Amino acid sequence: MLPKKGIVFPNGENLGPYPRAVAYALKCELGSTHQAVKIIRRWTGAGERTVKNWMAGISGPSGQHLVDLIRHSDDVLAVLLILAGRQKVVTAQRLVDIRNKFAETVEEVDAMMQEDNPGR
Repeated sequence: MLPKKGIVFPNGENLGPYPRAVAYALKCELGSTHQAVKIIRRWTGAGERTVKNWMAGISGPSGQHLVDLIRHSDDVLAVLLILAGRQKVVTAQRLVDIRNKFAETVEEVDAMMQEDNPGR
């Protein structure tokens, strides 16, 4: 989930209003290129101008568009949970993700050790 590129979400007070917070999440996940606009349009079926307004923080998605974004973007979900005061849910999910990555790393280390020492 978070962070992918060393980006850490600020807390709810620092995210600003809803449209700006969603824009922040989308940019963290997809960047701010035209390709990001195309991806979001594919996810939601929204028009290009609408998506550009979301990315600029001018307006925020509502209704089905918001549900579609959440379906595809963990970062948008995390921002909405933070705005709703549910930081503990985001933290719990982050801990599960870290634990799973740690378990995968341990399995890789064990496999490499087994390759180096086949008799053990």
